[in-house]
Amino acid sequence: MAMRLVIAAIAVATMTASAQTRAPALRERQRVEGPLQPLPAGRVTYFIAQGEAGSEFRKTDTELATWALRAWENAVGGVLRFELAAEDDALVRVHWVAPNFGMYGEMRPLLVRGRRGAAVYIRPDTNALGDEIARMAKADPLLRETIVYLTCVHELGHALGLEHTAAYADIMYFFGFGGDIPGFFSRYRKQLKSRADIATVSGISADDLRRVRQLYPK
Repeated sequence: MAMRLVIAAIAVATMTASAQTRAPALRERQRVEGPLQPLPAGRVTYFIAQGEAGSEFRKTDTELATWALRAWENAVGGVLRFELAAEDDALVRVHWVAPNFGMYGEMRPLLVRGRRGAAVYIRPDTNALGDEIARMAKADPLLRETIVYLTCVHELGHALGLEHTAAYADIMYFFGFGGDIPGFFSRYRKQLKSRADIATVSGISADDLRRVRQLYPK
C-alpha cells in the first residue's frame, strides 16, 4: 500500500506505533512469487486504468505511474522494455482504487497466457496516511505527487519480484520496521523543484538497483 505502502506499495505496510495513532494500519501482501516472465526481447506489456469513483485519482496520476515504470526500466539497463497494451494483453496492470478497497496499495501476481504478470492496486488518497501527512500534502502539491509516485515505484518493485527490506534508504522499505513515514517522503520531495523532476529522480536506492539487476541480469 504506497507502500502497500507505502504502501503496496508508499508504497507501506503497517505503521509504526506512533504512526498508528495518526493513521490506520496499511496492509500489504508480503509474498511476491518470483520475477515477471517477460515476452521475447524483454518486452513487458502494461496497462494503466482510469481511476475508480471515489479513489481521488487525477488524470495526471497516469503519468506518475508511467514514470515509475520507466524508473525500473532504466534500473535494469534496458533488459526490460515496458510497452503500453490493452488490459487483456498486459503483463502488468495498474488500477487506482477507492477507499473501500481496504488498503493503500497492493500487488497481486497474475498468470497472463502462461506468464507470470502482476496487478498493482494504488489508492491515491493521501488522507489515508493520517492527519499529519494529509495536511502536509494539502499544503504542498508536490508532496502529494511524491507520495503517489513512490507508492507506484514500490508496488511495481513487488511486481518485478522484489521483496520488502529493512533498510530505510530503499524504495522497498517496509514501514513495519518503524521508520519515519513523513520523513521517508519528504527526503524525496526535497530533491524536486518542479513536478517534471519526478521523471528524472527515480527514488530507487543502490541496494534496490543491485537486487533488481540480480533478478534481470544482462
